Amino acid sequence: MHFGRHRFALGFLAVGVLALTSCGTDRNVTTADLNTELRQLEVDCGDASVVAEGSSAQKNAMDVFARDFGVKCEGRQLNYTASGSGKGISAFTAGQVDFAGSDEALNSAEAAKARKRCGGNPAWNIPMVFGPLAITYNLPGVDDLNLSPETITKIYQGEITRWNDPAIQRLNQGADLPGTEIVPFYRSDESGTSANFQEYLSIATDGMWNGSGKTFRPGSGVGQGRAGTDGVTSSVEQTEGGITYAAWAFPKNAGLGIAAIDSGNGPVELTSRSAGKAIDGAEIAGTGNDLRLNLESIYGNDSPGVYPLVLATYEVVCSAGYDKQTAKSVTAALRIAAHAGQENLEQAGYVPLPPKFREKVLDAVEAIRT
Repeated sequence: MHFGRHRFALGFLAVGVLALTSCGTDRNVTTADLNTELRQLEVDCGDASVVAEGSSAQKNAMDVFARDFGVKCEGRQLNYTASGSGKGISAFTAGQVDFAGSDEALNSAEAAKARKRCGGNPAWNIPMVFGPLAITYNLPGVDDLNLSPETITKIYQGEITRWNDPAIQRLNQGADLPGTEIVPFYRSDESGTSANFQEYLSIATDGMWNGSGKTFRPGSGVGQGRAGTDGVTSSVEQTEGGITYAAWAFPKNAGLGIAAIDSGNGPVELTSRSAGKAIDGAEIAGTGNDLRLNLESIYGNDSPGVYPLVLATYEVVCSAGYDKQTAKSVTAALRIAAHAGQENLEQAGYVPLPPKFREKVLDAVEAIRT
């Protein structure tokens, strides 16, 4: 069974859509503005635009991808609705979009639905961009803050409630931390970001954190839920004492404080370099072209200089089952995305694909069939 493209209007109707072409957001962008690899890349664009939905954490990366796709494939669009990973997976398995953006690989139930949507063919989890998660805070006068996985866990369990708690003070020797009440914010919607954050807390603390899955589970009565990455970061921005977890680009663009993480070998600031060290040690848990990652190899990395809280954003695609033109367009969009320029991605708050990963990603993308 092949799935056609009769849902293109969805991309224009939903909030958060990115519909960027060569005459889109930046009307001055031309082929000459692309990086050398993209300028030289030959792609068969197909006749269809591409509709996708999902992770809000990869929204800024999709901005870059959509711009480049519009330049390389003139007249086509990459329409992306940043609705959250859960909604994106649901839209994909319902056949409403061509691929889903997700901060978490498909679980077994989702994979079964995806196989049905893909005409009996398996769906693949392809990690397209690595985006560090920041622990972001609003504490006037405190420009540098160190936290450990254990203190973050206790904050969300309600065991640490003030910023001058002795456990936090020990990680910040010499700092004058205020007794301001800590106001934790978390994602109220189903979110791959929450799933990854909870898995990180569980792995990095050897099981101190018990929550799991896309629904965040704080201690009883702890914190305030907000929908989407915009929701939690804007709430922290407006709340003195606030703290949350979010894709790096959002607090970076908002100018919020970002904590360094001390995994036991000294505090490590979030930079492209420190996050890249975590990616270097990542292992593949999937088989063949399903590139699901072993997250323990990332989140459990406590080596010096490593920032381990790095989220892998996946594009969930049909391995086969698209109609011919949609298969061409999806393949073109993802090939272009894999060649996105390092400077553009870093400015958007992401760590570019490491060379070895990019080879595997391109092998998978180019294996997509009708």
